[in-house]
Amino acid sequence: MTSAVVSSETKPWYLNRWSQLVLALIAMMSISSPQYVWTLFTGPLNAKLGTTLAELQWTFSLLIILQTWCSPLQAYLVDRFGPRLLISIGALMSGGGWMLSSSVDNVWALYLTYGVICGFGTGIIYVGIIGLMVRWFPDRRGLATGLAAAGYGFGAIFTSFPIDSMIKSSGYAHTLVVWGFIQGIIGILAAQGLRTPPDGWLPAGYSPAAASTVQAKRSYTPREMLQSPVFWLLFVMMSMMATSGLMVVSNVGPFANEYKVGQALVLGMAALPLSLTLSRLTNGLTRPFFGWVSDRIGREATMTLAFSLECLAILILFAFIDRPALFVVLTGLVFFGWGEIFSLFPATLTDTFGSTYAATNYGFLYIAQGVGSILGGPAAAYLHQTTGSWTAVFIVVAFLDAFTALLAITALRSMRQKHFAKG
Repeated sequence: MTSAVVSSETKPWYLNRWSQLVLALIAMMSISSPQYVWTLFTGPLNAKLGTTLAELQWTFSLLIILQTWCSPLQAYLVDRFGPRLLISIGALMSGGGWMLSSSVDNVWALYLTYGVICGFGTGIIYVGIIGLMVRWFPDRRGLATGLAAAGYGFGAIFTSFPIDSMIKSSGYAHTLVVWGFIQGIIGILAAQGLRTPPDGWLPAGYSPAAASTVQAKRSYTPREMLQSPVFWLLFVMMSMMATSGLMVVSNVGPFANEYKVGQALVLGMAALPLSLTLSRLTNGLTRPFFGWVSDRIGREATMTLAFSLECLAILILFAFIDRPALFVVLTGLVFFGWGEIFSLFPATLTDTFGSTYAATNYGFLYIAQGVGSILGGPAAAYLHQTTGSWTAVFIVVAFLDAFTALLAITALRSMRQKHFAKG
């Protein structure tokens, strides 16, 4: 990559990186609900389809699997055909998948519509946007990827209460049609302004040599990256953190129902949708916050801090889960300790392996989210089913958080130092 700089005075509006960030944020918000309000649909869908919770949760896992395990292909398509076209297609698939799932009469059709179609569409948008942001912001990767990823966490803030209310008043099928259409249109409109930066583009006044975080001296191809033990350590760490977070994301509704806090009033509102709304806020805020912190104190130190917070929060939540007000507050704290993985891992990866192949490289790492979805969704439900309580699930989550925090400050720091020393 050359070091040419495109002057901000000569750029058309769509090549302004802050405009790109705003559009990226909107696109990410448009795909938030399929994952983050899924728990609101589990009860009505179980009643309609006559499935067990473990069977139903495979829909959630398929959503994440298609979003993540296909991400190298999705990232390649974005690189090949450009973000404008592919993000539009992703929005169409995500919104359309919701609309199609409104009329299913068996769980296999739900797997296809809500799981596969929505999953592939949201994956195109997610990995494409993150790959775009690490290119536009080489000087602020943690902050930029955090802000973009925050859109994915924030989006459901605006939909949790309306969707919950519409399910109760009009049924889940009508809700899926209405909100699938709204979110699909928003994503398509946002995609129309997205562009990749020109070849060789760097921010004015930015020098890679003077960057605040250690960065690779060259860009590694996907093949080279996959041969590096640093990548596989990052993959294992992200898989463990994804598992811990998704165990909570996919089962907040069942937690609330079993401990009889879901419909209890907190500040005049039902605890479950209030919890989901607060969690979306903290899940969004944590991404740019810890991304910004990592730009200043380093990726590994920030990982250790954030993952330890997640471990502590999950233990306190379990201790007070049957108290409605604390349930709301503590689920929000849990998500504040978890959501930052979607800024810290892509920023760390791009620092380590360069930006030229950033989208495709992150596509391979993002598969870890799919690994976590298998363990975090149906495996957690099965563990609850076999043990008769959620205790084992919470213990597993706390252990994974603590172990990953330890790996960050020990093994990851040491291995990255050796990687940079080799050039």
